[in-house]
Amino acid sequence: MTIVGITVGRRDEANQLRPLTDEELTQAEENLGGHIINVPMMAGFDLDAPDGEATPTEMLAKMGIKSWQEDKLDWQHVERCREVGVARFKTSLAQVVSQLETIIADDANVYFAHTMAGGIPKVKVFLAIANRIYKGRGKRFMSSRALLDSDLGKFILMNFDEVSANTFDYLIEATAGLRQRQEGNGAEVRYSAYGYHGTEILINGEYRWQSYSNYTQGNAKKRLESIAETAWSQGIKATVFNCPEIRTNSSDIFAGVELSLFPLLNALKSEAGGNWADKQWDACRELLSEGNTLEGLLKTIEDYNANGVITEFRNYEAWPMDNNEELAEVMVGTSGAMTALHKDKSSLITDLLSSLVLEGTGPLMFHQMSTASAPVLWLNHDIIAKKLNSMHS
Repeated sequence: MTIVGITVGRRDEANQLRPLTDEELTQAEENLGGHIINVPMMAGFDLDAPDGEATPTEMLAKMGIKSWQEDKLDWQHVERCREVGVARFKTSLAQVVSQLETIIADDANVYFAHTMAGGIPKVKVFLAIANRIYKGRGKRFMSSRALLDSDLGKFILMNFDEVSANTFDYLIEATAGLRQRQEGNGAEVRYSAYGYHGTEILINGEYRWQSYSNYTQGNAKKRLESIAETAWSQGIKATVFNCPEIRTNSSDIFAGVELSLFPLLNALKSEAGGNWADKQWDACRELLSEGNTLEGLLKTIEDYNANGVITEFRNYEAWPMDNNEELAEVMVGTSGAMTALHKDKSSLITDLLSSLVLEGTGPLMFHQMSTASAPVLWLNHDIIAKKLNSMHS
């Protein structure tokens, strides 16, 4: 297998995109284990604008913590910025595809792995708002609806669409010629993308769908699914894999998103787990401070998932749902209580479980694309647990 990577590039002092330096490129290729096409492919348009005009980030930077809900954006100007950003991305993508056409043999199978996500503009006002929406309780709580109804929120949703979803569409469109060349020579072409649309976890001995609220990127992830479904209807094997919640540096802002990880321990045992599954339990026990038990922690999570406030949000049809003060009290409060049970707040059970989810997710996606079966698939906890157990049996 030949691995080819694509870089998002870097920003210089003036926030202009640039390719990787020779040193950066060497390090990146060493990390990847393959060649990297050094054309900046940063998605989104928060830092794009017609020459000499303000970028959306510069416009948002003028919003204040007391005025942001009333502050308005010039949507005609925002649309011009979006057009500049999309044109920039598509131009770079065309350059990348041109290089790929010389790298990929005419009869080679090709697997495109779309990994774009995010889209939050780097403005101070949002950081303060996010802490209240995703971590706030009591007087510090703020409804996610307050953000989504504001011009700031509407812009963020637009940028999420561009980064997380539309780039998948641009990729499929831009590689049409390459795809036709490969398929004409008897080869196959596949596309995968990382989605999120809740996860089935073990709740009271039964796998049930649940999700984090408020998942602000939710509509962009649904849009991503629809792009895969449209491509699939045209005979293009594109699949969005809805992956389980994990804890990362970027997800840490969403207090409580990690709570659905704990039931993975029960899934490991339930899905024919043996000695290796027992070792994961033992490793998690070692992370708890004296006097706290893993069984006690899991009982708290079981009670959390049975809480009436939480079950109200287990509504697939209404996803993504806005949060509310009652949800924040239960979810953020439970998140803090679980963290407090550990010896070291920088070494959490959810870190270990997140690494296991990643370990299982990669092979599942890669091998499934060999026999692509649907435009949208869920990697629920039973599937992850079965894969991990089989890998370590």
